Amino acid sequence: MIFYVGAIFVIVTIYPWNKLSSLGSPFVTTFAKVRITAAASIINFVVLTAALSGANSGIYSSSRMLFKLSHDGEAPSPFKHISKRIVPDRAIMGISGGIFIGFVLNVIASQFNHSASDLFVIVFSSSVLPGMIPWFVILLAELRFRRHNKDKMATHPFKLPLYPFTNYFAVAMLLVIVVFMFINPDTRISVIVGALVLIVATVVYLIRHKGEFKKN
Repeated sequence: MIFYVGAIFVIVTIYPWNKLSSLGSPFVTTFAKVRITAAASIINFVVLTAALSGANSGIYSSSRMLFKLSHDGEAPSPFKHISKRIVPDRAIMGISGGIFIGFVLNVIASQFNHSASDLFVIVFSSSVLPGMIPWFVILLAELRFRRHNKDKMATHPFKLPLYPFTNYFAVAMLLVIVVFMFINPDTRISVIVGALVLIVATVVYLIRHKGEFKKN
């Protein structure tokens, strides 16, 4: 944390924060500005290696997740296929296909004078608000759990300080973040796209489990 915050502090001191582009590494930009090109090349190599490593781990985790969803009936059944080497090959191909679609969209966006950063913001924004939902669920679920298990919580060795105000405060702060994200023109797209993703996912889930709701 010290090295990361310290490095960011040095970068902002040397280079104006509003001049840094989302298309490149701020470290590379800073080294290039102070004419330390060798260091910039090394950072470029490190960044590219880290990006490949991140892509590899992303494909691994996403393909396993897609395989599990398919196995549970929440994703198309072909993705639950396993190769002779016990590898979810079709799930991996599906995730790789999604990455290829992203590449194609990037090329198309460039033809309409849109930068890659614009496309990245839209794609990344689709996960911001849905990524906050689990935190809301965790905080509210704990409130409900403690409310319905007062006898067990009374004898529990760990006493949460300032409960339940800590949960209410955390929920309020998350809501404040969402509101400010919507007010800020630069981050408003995160709320809009995220809300659309949540609506589509909810509708698909309700249609998929329509029969189960009728039985209950």
